[in-house]
Amino acid sequence: MADKFAIITGASTGIGFELATLAAKDGYDILVVANEALIQSAAADFMQFGTDVTAVEADLSTIEGVDALLAATNGRKVDILCANAGHGLGHGFLDQKVDDWRNVIDTNITGTLYLLQKVMPAMVARNDGKVLVTGSVAGYIPGAFQAVYNGSKAFIDSFTEALRNEIKEADGVTLTTLMPGPVDTEFFDRADMNDTSVGSDPNKRDPADVAKDGWDALMSGKASVFSGFMTKVQGVLANVIPGSVLAEQHRKMAEPGSAKD
Repeated sequence: MADKFAIITGASTGIGFELATLAAKDGYDILVVANEALIQSAAADFMQFGTDVTAVEADLSTIEGVDALLAATNGRKVDILCANAGHGLGHGFLDQKVDDWRNVIDTNITGTLYLLQKVMPAMVARNDGKVLVTGSVAGYIPGAFQAVYNGSKAFIDSFTEALRNEIKEADGVTLTTLMPGPVDTEFFDRADMNDTSVGSDPNKRDPADVAKDGWDALMSGKASVFSGFMTKVQGVLANVIPGSVLAEQHRKMAEPGSAKD
């Protein structure tokens, strides 16, 4: 058993898988969580680095799922938390099923906040710990045809900024917000966005590169990081371009059937 312990959610694929790989490589025992059985085979990959790996299949859109994750720690001190689990959802809001958009909100917001509220008080009490939350540059952009997802990330981007201020006196605790742009993961397939311009774009960023940006920022205690130069440019421009213009630009990327031939 290592003397340091990390939790990574959404770790079966994509950014979360790469974050868990980096944590294991750095000698952390890891607890990895996802809402699919694939987390077990992912855990087998992480074991190659010689640290202890525990895998939990749980639905982090529910309080019960987060509680199952917490129970699997067996009371162990959490040195690092990577709250990465999230869901996307394409198509127009009026066409979406209630259960689908609620799942996005409950996973991206409710489950994330509950997890932070359960793990971070102990970190603040001992004045030691690191937290990475996966937000998104999408939170800066009114997301036509992806409105609930972008809105949920706007909440996360804002919430983490506020929470960072609330805990600033615990200077041994850091809270880092990772803000990627489009990443080459299963996200767009699961969000039913393969027929969109952004979903079919072959130039999406490698999740390993995004995870490395997030991990490096986490280790250095940065408040936030935009992953990739163009993502940073998007974040800067989003503060000066009118929301109506941003929404129209996003429509061209995310509207069903907008994929380029």
